[in-house]
Amino acid sequence: MTDVDPTEHTVDELTDELETIDDADELQAILEAEQAGQDRQTAREAVHRRLEAVGAVDADDDSGGVEEGTETEGEYEETKEDTGDEAEGEEISDEEIDESESEPDEADEEEEDDGLSHPTRDKRHVRALADGEYADMWVFCETQGGELLDVSLEMLGKARRLMDQFEEDYNDEERVVAFLMGDDCEGLAEECIAYGADVAVYHDDDRLERFLHKPYTEISAHMARGEGTVESTDWREYDKPRYVLFPATNNGRDLSAKVQAELDSGLASDCSDLFIEENEVSNPVKTGEPGVKKTFEKVLHMKRPDFSGFEYSTILCLDNPGREFHPQGASIIPGSFDPIERDPDREGLVIEHDMELEEEWFRVEIAEYDQLEAGIDLTGHEVVVCLGRGIADDPTEGMELGLDLVDAFEDAELGITRGIVTSSYQFDGHVEQYSKEERQIGETGQVVAPDLYIAAGVSGAVQHKVGMDESDTIVAINTDTDARIRDFSDYFVEGDLFEVLPRLTRAVESGEIELEAVADGSGGDD
Repeated sequence: MTDVDPTEHTVDELTDELETIDDADELQAILEAEQAGQDRQTAREAVHRRLEAVGAVDADDDSGGVEEGTETEGEYEETKEDTGDEAEGEEISDEEIDESESEPDEADEEEEDDGLSHPTRDKRHVRALADGEYADMWVFCETQGGELLDVSLEMLGKARRLMDQFEEDYNDEERVVAFLMGDDCEGLAEECIAYGADVAVYHDDDRLERFLHKPYTEISAHMARGEGTVESTDWREYDKPRYVLFPATNNGRDLSAKVQAELDSGLASDCSDLFIEENEVSNPVKTGEPGVKKTFEKVLHMKRPDFSGFEYSTILCLDNPGREFHPQGASIIPGSFDPIERDPDREGLVIEHDMELEEEWFRVEIAEYDQLEAGIDLTGHEVVVCLGRGIADDPTEGMELGLDLVDAFEDAELGITRGIVTSSYQFDGHVEQYSKEERQIGETGQVVAPDLYIAAGVSGAVQHKVGMDESDTIVAINTDTDARIRDFSDYFVEGDLFEVLPRLTRAVESGEIELEAVADGSGGDD
């Protein structure tokens, strides 16, 4: 017997208590009490070190108080001292761990009842699987009003192309898996198959008609881990997805961060391009040894705009030695990709997910709501005319000239930069409605890729470039020949938009437009 009850102490407190005990039998009793109670790995190791110090065990025995054959994968991440650089900012006090372990939640108790060999644990402190199995690209397909959002179809199209190329590059077939939830959403799951998914996993519940972050997060993580009934999980044989995509919408940004945290991985936000290839690194945090290079295969390269300059950053999610980061996750700016053509005859698996939803997750109830009027969709037009701060000399006339040019084309729409949205320009009459945020193009606005993009008085900030640089032909009109937009325009017109736009409008209306004729704003080539 022992007077020291380890369950009443944090690991640090217990370590201090152990320094006052020299009796091996008492130390062994403390070890047995710890194993019968909270069974903390670091606590067992502290007792084992004290047993070594009093000569009760061989110093070469590195079992740390763990019986041979005991499963330790997924054990607590304690402090940086225990885990080295792999902790990477995840250092957790023993007090936190002690509190979380002393009151296991119901889900943890159920895991123990299932015969799993790890102790009850708080999932916030669990390390990702070591040597786990990962496969497939998962796509969260957001819905609204009983329909799939356009960005969901865009992501499915990109995922389809990526995984088709994946099979060609690696001679390994992996699937596109759509996952979604809502009220009466089986039909939408079938639509996901038609738009490129191989598997569509859905959870149907009338309480999920509108986005609620708690149940949506729990369901998504449950799906990704492959938890549920055999009927809803026997289609897969891996631990977690290899990749996962979310829309960079308000709800998608919320969900992506929470789900990736639940799955113990990372996230690249607001991406506009993706590709998969190998990557060689020499960072010792990733290789495990200074001076050694390591090649990571099947890495998802996630490109997003870099706020520090007129460039893009490519984000990689690479494993550490003994620490795996999966799924590699990204949220995607709407409009970045094209959906594939719908094929109603395309075959795939439609799986209904099974999970008990806690009533507590629905404490927030949406009692009533207002339906906003449909916004302006700038995507899908052949021509987009965008106005920037160059209209400052006469905002109303500048806006009217832009609208005149839009009207001259058969299929065109007017967009604006954030500079106009945030300005204090005074607009007269009906043109004021065209200065609203709903027409903004850029990273925090809409992303467009028309056949022709005409930017008048637009400087070309990187945030704006994100929203339009996939356009087939870009024509810029600016008095500043050093404006950054010139670097990525097909045609640059040096001139005042108040003079150039009317000439361009007349040329379009006459059907005799020649871009070279206004290349410098005065009729000569630039």
